[in-house]
Amino acid sequence: MSWGNRLLIVFVVFAGLMLTMVYLAVNTKFELVTKDYYKEELRYQDKIDGVNNANKLSAVAVSQDDSFLLLNMPQELKGLKSAGEIWFYCSNDETKDKKLLLELDESGRQVIKKDKISKGNYQMKLTWTAGGNAYYHEQMLTIN
Repeated sequence: MSWGNRLLIVFVVFAGLMLTMVYLAVNTKFELVTKDYYKEELRYQDKIDGVNNANKLSAVAVSQDDSFLLLNMPQELKGLKSAGEIWFYCSNDETKDKKLLLELDESGRQVIKKDKISKGNYQMKLTWTAGGNAYYHEQMLTIN
């Protein structure tokens, strides 16, 4: 085989590798935490204030059994009207993400059926307001 044929083979293999890399790069799926990332970044100070307010309270407790997830809010907020959102954020698969309204009973608890949430590892992001103050709490959670 002459040096010209070898050079042609090297160029063909190189072009094939480059086309494969371009194809893989175009078809790679990039998942962001949120679609409005920059807008969320501008509101980050609200999250910091919410974390500081939540740290002044007793801890948010989450427990689970075979079919339910039980969310216990801090006792200091008992009797106050609370409104907010629970976001179960799955970092490796956005199709598993789930947002639920915070609907507490009179004792400050919320029961969530596990069949609403897929099994896996989640970061639970809890945002709520009570007594005129905003609160924010994050917690790692494994749903089994």
